[in-house]
Amino acid sequence: MNTPFKIGISNSSWDGLFFVVVCLILVSGCQSDGLQEPFEYQTWSQYGGSADQSKYVIQDQITRENLHQLELLWVYPTQDEQSYQHSPLVVDSLMFVQARNGSLVALHAKTGEEIWIHANLQGMTRRGLSYWESEDKSDQRLLFTIHNTLQAIDARTGSSILSFGTNGYVDLRAGMGRPIEDITRAAPSTPGTIFEDLLILGASPGESYLSAPGYVRAYHVISGDHVWTFHTVPRPGEFGNDTWPKDAYRYAGGVNCWGEITIDKQRGIAYIPLGSPTYDYYGADRRGANLFGNCLLALNARTGERIWHFQTVHHDLWDYDLATAPQLMTVRINGQEIDVVSVATKQGFVFTFDRETGSPVWPIEERKVPASDMPGEETWPTQPIPSKPPPFVRQEVTVDDISDVFLSEEEVRQWKDRVARAKTGLYTPISTTETITMPGATGGANWGNSASNPSQGMMYVMSQEYPSFYQLAERVPVYGNDNQARMATVQSIERGQQLYTLHCQLCHGNSLQGTALGTPLLDIGRSIDFSHITQVVQYGLGRMPPVSSLTEDQISDIHSMIRDLSEKLVKDSVTIDGPVVANGGVTLPGELLTPRSYNRAGAEYPGGVAVPQKRYYTGYGLGFPYILKPPWSTLTAYDLNTGTIRWQIPLGEDDLALEKGHRKTGVPNGSQRNGMIVTSNGLIFSSVTNGRIYAFDAKDGSILWRTRAPCGISSIPAMYQIDGQVFLAFNATTPSSSSWNQDRSENDQGDQPSQERSYIVYALRE
Repeated sequence: MNTPFKIGISNSSWDGLFFVVVCLILVSGCQSDGLQEPFEYQTWSQYGGSADQSKYVIQDQITRENLHQLELLWVYPTQDEQSYQHSPLVVDSLMFVQARNGSLVALHAKTGEEIWIHANLQGMTRRGLSYWESEDKSDQRLLFTIHNTLQAIDARTGSSILSFGTNGYVDLRAGMGRPIEDITRAAPSTPGTIFEDLLILGASPGESYLSAPGYVRAYHVISGDHVWTFHTVPRPGEFGNDTWPKDAYRYAGGVNCWGEITIDKQRGIAYIPLGSPTYDYYGADRRGANLFGNCLLALNARTGERIWHFQTVHHDLWDYDLATAPQLMTVRINGQEIDVVSVATKQGFVFTFDRETGSPVWPIEERKVPASDMPGEETWPTQPIPSKPPPFVRQEVTVDDISDVFLSEEEVRQWKDRVARAKTGLYTPISTTETITMPGATGGANWGNSASNPSQGMMYVMSQEYPSFYQLAERVPVYGNDNQARMATVQSIERGQQLYTLHCQLCHGNSLQGTALGTPLLDIGRSIDFSHITQVVQYGLGRMPPVSSLTEDQISDIHSMIRDLSEKLVKDSVTIDGPVVANGGVTLPGELLTPRSYNRAGAEYPGGVAVPQKRYYTGYGLGFPYILKPPWSTLTAYDLNTGTIRWQIPLGEDDLALEKGHRKTGVPNGSQRNGMIVTSNGLIFSSVTNGRIYAFDAKDGSILWRTRAPCGISSIPAMYQIDGQVFLAFNATTPSSSSWNQDRSENDQGDQPSQERSYIVYALRE
């Protein structure tokens, strides 16, 4: 039996590692402070700034002393009503953004002028792009996923590259270990990472029973050829296969990388943060530790060969994916320099390892945890707990945590009674009795929430303190022939229409067109996933109040209805003015363009496998963001030279709490879908979901500057230089809980844009 919780190192990798180490010794005089090439930290040509995802920038132009001179330089309105998570990418003088009905737009990064528009790319990778260039820059490419395909666009002209793949695309459904016709989701929600001539790509196959496995794959950036695959659910004969039931590789899914992939370019190692096996909350059909679920996985970036792994959760039952980017740093411990990789988790831990061997920098204890009382379920008896550094969030909910910031005395009493009756505590298995998990399904830390100063051993983690209220219940899945599935979908749409008319139509219109009270929903079924809609409905967003009376099943029906009506009303091609050079990407076969329903209940098991007869489900339980005492979100600075927290501050201030006189609360869910920038001269720039932008002092977390964006922010910012001038860019396209005009604080600085979904860029007054 393979031991899942100890470091697993591939013996055949040592020769390659020895060669890399020798090369590093020979070229060490050409590098400084263990950093990659300095120019990589002066631009923003990759998601997360550079291939190491550090969000680190070398600059000394913007300082503590002149921050107050930052001005709004230009604003680019998206000219639509969509909320984008797209992080700006900057190459030379061009910035690439998503706007105008999901088009890809190239802007002059110094002025915001439109250079070219590739129109109507609805369904493109939600969070950003990958960029590659040849050594002489004669070939510059933007790579992205759309409609379960991988495509490439010429970064200079905006035209699709038809020589890429087959007629300009690669079908990502192929090679995922399932019949291609059964794959509904094969593309990742986060862009892949470039290494040499390879694009290393994760996947987001879904979280239902029998979702496809999220294999990690690499493709050649010029030809589109598939180069290697790492099977995250091991097949027979592969390492880790015996940590699953014998036939699990035929039906087990998930174990996917939907967050950021980090590359150590000097060593040629890709660090992959992997997610949970499915179904996330009930694992009777996947007894065992389930490698490589919830693993930090180190792969040879050229071949996909495993070098080492560490599993942060065994047999996950809490949706504790690894979602944040692993951070690469050089630390100094007892006078010795160690190159480390460190990863923050949803459950609030930071695990730190030697970058080459995977050895823990500080001891990790396997601690006993409670057993499950669910039929057929076998929890793993222990879970790994790092001795250093300490957690960055609370990991349990007690009656003393209930807040009176927004609750009446009677509501406080009711919540305390509810918490007292529920199960709680880190790694307490979910059951048919209500179980409170802290942190909940969104973390803790989520994608975009980690950054570092690589040479100083400082790591920064944005996090939310947000519980989930789970309760498993049996549900009979709908599967079988196409007619049965189609009938189930029709019934769901009909129920959704009734619920939409009752709860949604007044604000969003009878044809999803929007009104003065609410935004259009025409494309929400295609561009927004079910889990995000559930969160918005349950706890509100912007002007929309929470609709707590709706269950997740009812929200699922509304989502089915919106998706169906969107497909009937939204045209594939919308006329856009401006410098349009192409439209809709490459021509695709009909089966790739036809959206397929995402069956949350899962499909039917393959014949001849021994699996439980019952399936249990629970909602995400994220409808109660304000019940706990603040802070609701934090920013934590870790000194990994000592394994300690140097400082921790509330991240932002909640506008509703401010009205009641409560300060330094953090913002509920404030750090999810956000990021930060760390500069070489000791500044941290960060945004919060309610639209505030901050500059913090990296020494102590004190606020040095802040301003308000026109809308909320749900993406990673960017910092770049052109002609010696430093620019700071944000994607402000998400409705925020309050507008600038409604809530202008005397401490906010800088000219403010109008309340319009926009990309905004700041720079120092010249």
